[in-house]
Amino acid sequence: MIDLYYAPTPNGHKITLFLEEAELDYRIIRVDISKGDQFRPVFLAISPNNKIPAIIDNLPSDGGKPLSLFESGEILLYLAEKTGKLLSGELRERHHTLQWLFWQSSGLGPMLGQNHHFTAYAPQTIPYAIERYQVETQRLYGVLNRRLEKSPWLGGEHYSIADIACWPWINTHERHRIDLATYPAVNNWFERIRTRPATERAMQKIHQI
Repeated sequence: MIDLYYAPTPNGHKITLFLEEAELDYRIIRVDISKGDQFRPVFLAISPNNKIPAIIDNLPSDGGKPLSLFESGEILLYLAEKTGKLLSGELRERHHTLQWLFWQSSGLGPMLGQNHHFTAYAPQTIPYAIERYQVETQRLYGVLNRRLEKSPWLGGEHYSIADIACWPWINTHERHRIDLATYPAVNNWFERIRTRPATERAMQKIHQI
């Protein structure tokens, strides 16, 4: 059983997407970031960076005590290795998958997050910041589109944790003022993931907590 400390954000959705695809038993523990749950000592003991998601694997494969992890990219990698799913064992596809996973963690997520912050949440309008992150958002969508013009999935021939990591951020494309029709390969990839049964189940969790 996996305990998932979750809020309905792109990073939270990454983990429910994986858990539904892998058909793992899990329990959602809601972290209400609007009320400051992420700063409570019980959560900080699991996620010292006070960010969701985090997990506790109550049955780790080494047979030891429960294992807690934070950082969505690491959680995806851990779960893929635990289950043998959604991460190829073939050398090239495995490492192509990991490079796109790290690309999402270091680039796509942070930059799109800043875009949304300065357009929706900043207490004052800062035109320079809005333009800077919009230009970078468009560049990153272009990077993604060029990859998907050449490959059906980010890692290669198979759906993987790289696709799972990126999709929830692209799901918020309207917040980024992005028209997916401008990026046809991304749009095709987006729709193929959106209509997967596991994706539909994962996104329903928003309404069940």
